Amino acid sequence: MLGDWPPFRPLSEIGEADHGKEVAVAGWLEDVRDLGGIAFLILRQREGTLQVTVKSDQSAEVRALTGVSRESVVALRGTVQANEKVRNGFEIIPEAYEVLSEAAKPLPLGVVDKVGAAMDTRLDNRFLDLRKEEVRAVFHLKSHVGSALREYMTSKGFVETHTPKVISAGAEGGATLFRVDYFEKPAYLAQSPQLYKQILMATGLDRIYELAPAFRAELSDTVRHIAEFLSFDAEMAYIRSQEEVLQVLEGAVAYTLAFLQDHASEQLALLNLDLAVPDVPVPRVTYQRAREVLAGEGIEVPDGEDLDTGAEKALGEAMAREGHDLFFVVEYPSAIKPFYIMVKDDDPEFSHSFDLEYRGDEMASGGQREHRVDRIETRMRRQGLDPGDFEFYLKAFRYGMPPHGGWGFGLDRFVWKVAGLGNVREAILFPRDRGRLIP
Repeated sequence: MLGDWPPFRPLSEIGEADHGKEVAVAGWLEDVRDLGGIAFLILRQREGTLQVTVKSDQSAEVRALTGVSRESVVALRGTVQANEKVRNGFEIIPEAYEVLSEAAKPLPLGVVDKVGAAMDTRLDNRFLDLRKEEVRAVFHLKSHVGSALREYMTSKGFVETHTPKVISAGAEGGATLFRVDYFEKPAYLAQSPQLYKQILMATGLDRIYELAPAFRAELSDTVRHIAEFLSFDAEMAYIRSQEEVLQVLEGAVAYTLAFLQDHASEQLALLNLDLAVPDVPVPRVTYQRAREVLAGEGIEVPDGEDLDTGAEKALGEAMAREGHDLFFVVEYPSAIKPFYIMVKDDDPEFSHSFDLEYRGDEMASGGQREHRVDRIETRMRRQGLDPGDFEFYLKAFRYGMPPHGGWGFGLDRFVWKVAGLGNVREAILFPRDRGRLIP
């Protein structure tokens, strides 16, 4: 039946120039309002919607369109007419139609209904959930974030790389590793590209970044933890101090927020978001100063312990009152940092490390790396690790390793905070957590 039809037109392109012309369109049948003598149908594509009006004097074959179930995919051919009462200013009077894919009834999840749905219901029916423009807008934002980061890092002389995701040893110990069978050998899904991106610092590829999945088998059921996530990692060599790393990272985030203002205005308006681009440099708050600020907020963080979620949120609120949504916490205790983080020579209790906080949550963690192999091995042993298990990594440090540093940045978390979502899972197309392996 469709063989002699003209090509389908995008709904967003139909306008004044098409008045009185025959066009062919296709999309989801969003809604049907049958008033007896006349029926109004809404056809939807990604770019928008268009009204289809079926009149009582049309053929029975055409009037049968009003009985097609909502969310079916329908193709129709008809004449464009001006109608100032509809949002687009134009409607289509159908002459023929064909159901390309009929939707079953009832729908497991409403698309345009105002009734809310539980998170599990939304994720179980993600294909329907994503038909909502405000849900899709999050992933348009996410795409822009990736584009902005790539653009910025390239402008700073960084090269995009891709490291293995099936590995023999974890960068942060075995507690949060997913074990897999690899040709009858034990292997793990990568927690991060940490060890490999450090190896690359000894190759001449000495300013690199990566946007790739990472995996952590954390037993956390929170709105901010997830088992598979997208990580924005970078590493840079020939640094004199951690400060050089901080400058690149804060620049990348500020550039990305400005990029969203310029390139994602439609999505920002749809989600009712007003983004502020921070002035750089953003504040550097030492770990000890953070403890003092939190004590003033009534939260005591024992010396030497990490900041938990509640402390991060309280610190974020205190900094926001000073006008800072984005800031670094620096100089964490050495004892709570991985073996590859450099210890301060003048005060070994603390390290050249940092977290980047945004709107009360940790976005990134990083620091200056230890490039002296004897000190790395000592740190490994103190943390109960056998340097022999990491020889593939340590070998690169035995033949000339420049001083370097970098970070790992949770891209999904960043989108979650930028978009003002209630749960990080909303920023992931098909999230993986303790209870969810499908779809």
